[in-house]
Amino acid sequence: MRLITDISEGLTASLPASVATIGFFDGVHRGHHFLISQVCRAAGERSLASMLITFPVHPRMVMQADYQPRLLSTFDEKCALLAKAGADACVALPFTAELAALSAREFMQQVLHDRLKVRTLVIGYDHRFGRDRSEGFDDYVRYGADLGIEVLRAEAFQLGDIHVSSSVVRAFLEAGEVDVAARCLGYDYFLCGSVTSGQQIGRTLGFPTANLQVDDSLKLVPADGVYAVRVHVGAHVYKGMLNIGCRPTIDDDSRRTIEVHLFHFAGDLYGQSLRVEFLRRIRGEQKFHSREALARQLQQDARACEEM
Repeated sequence: MRLITDISEGLTASLPASVATIGFFDGVHRGHHFLISQVCRAAGERSLASMLITFPVHPRMVMQADYQPRLLSTFDEKCALLAKAGADACVALPFTAELAALSAREFMQQVLHDRLKVRTLVIGYDHRFGRDRSEGFDDYVRYGADLGIEVLRAEAFQLGDIHVSSSVVRAFLEAGEVDVAARCLGYDYFLCGSVTSGQQIGRTLGFPTANLQVDDSLKLVPADGVYAVRVHVGAHVYKGMLNIGCRPTIDDDSRRTIEVHLFHFAGDLYGQSLRVEFLRRIRGEQKFHSREALARQLQQDARACEEM
């Protein structure tokens, strides 16, 4: 997949005519893949290229300076996931105040038709774009007829009784249901970060842990609790147990930490980069009456994690 980050006139002059869709594609879940497959199929039927149009930064962050999204994927992660989806090209369109000021028709003409050479647009019926977002699918069809852009309605994706969307995936993760989120995503949700120094309390309980500092502060961290995880350290993969929370038995303060224990690992992780994939939540965060009771529970948690 070709990634296009500069849409200045000279650099887009060589773009082929395409079938495209627009979206933020946070998490690149199974619903996104279903949409992209429709784009690729329509492109093949019309002998055109397939194109995805997305944004490096969430549009609401441009319009609302204090908006802090809870991202399922960073921009680099999103690009890597989109690269596996089968489209020919992905345009990372900078979302600016000037772009936000365009009406839907102006956006279709100036950006889609003139600059990006979109000839067919595949879009969900309830998708909205343009300055006031008051126009809808029927308006886009009408504008497209004037501009020479065919507008197709995308089919929706349903997973059983779940209407898969990025907001639905976030809700599952915030409830600790990482296994259900994985079904919607099509992969295990993950966090990437580096190991920082901690209080090394886990060693005294028989479970030395690495404190994970997530690379992007906007990346959503699942609900507090204990999880079975898979941990990538360089080229090696380990089974692990991870705790998210405020450690109420130890110090009971408001600082939320992410601590991971790797089974059958010997070595120093300090300063290393980890990718942690969530498999299932074993239990929620609890406060125990003593460190000994916590240690006994950790033994049970470890057995449950390893059995998975």
